[in-house]
Amino acid sequence: MIAIILSIMLGLFNFFGPKEGQLDSYQSNKLQNSDKTIYKFTMDDIDGKPVSLSDFKGKVVLIVNVASKCGLTPQYEELQALYEKHKDKGLVILAFPANNFLGQEPGTDAEIKSFCSKNYGVTFPVFSKISVKGKDMAPLYQFLTNQSENGVMDSSVKWNFQKYLIDREGRLVTFFDPRTSVNDEKVTGAIEQLF
Repeated sequence: MIAIILSIMLGLFNFFGPKEGQLDSYQSNKLQNSDKTIYKFTMDDIDGKPVSLSDFKGKVVLIVNVASKCGLTPQYEELQALYEKHKDKGLVILAFPANNFLGQEPGTDAEIKSFCSKNYGVTFPVFSKISVKGKDMAPLYQFLTNQSENGVMDSSVKWNFQKYLIDREGRLVTFFDPRTSVNDEKVTGAIEQLF
């Protein structure tokens, strides 16, 4: 029953909310958004070490909020395959575990690290658990979801495995819904435009 209600809610948001994969606002505003980048943020990695996101300058970045006990968790496999396929072209995936949706990421950072490695062979960067919505939303996600900060669009993190695409200059390009596979043409097409 909960799954049906969530599906209906996601469908309504998709109908009325911002559309995934839209590039119009990015294209028309990218020159004036040169100072609106992810590079101003420093986030702790899964081992608790601070990482400046400016370390990823020159890379195409896909930011994904992840969870270990979600119906979408198998997307880790697709994310790892995408990373391996395109990392030499300059793609990096940054995973941010979050426990915002039905407690689907209850583990400690050490447990999350072990889960990702053991079950999916994850080699892309995984960060310390954060909040991606609500009053305690991490500043990075405040940036990603607010047009006033990112210069491109407002959005809302709908569920685990929502994807935000960032260009080689650190600017937001667009987002993709949690259920949208990274193998979908709209995702691969948008990424390939940035190489």
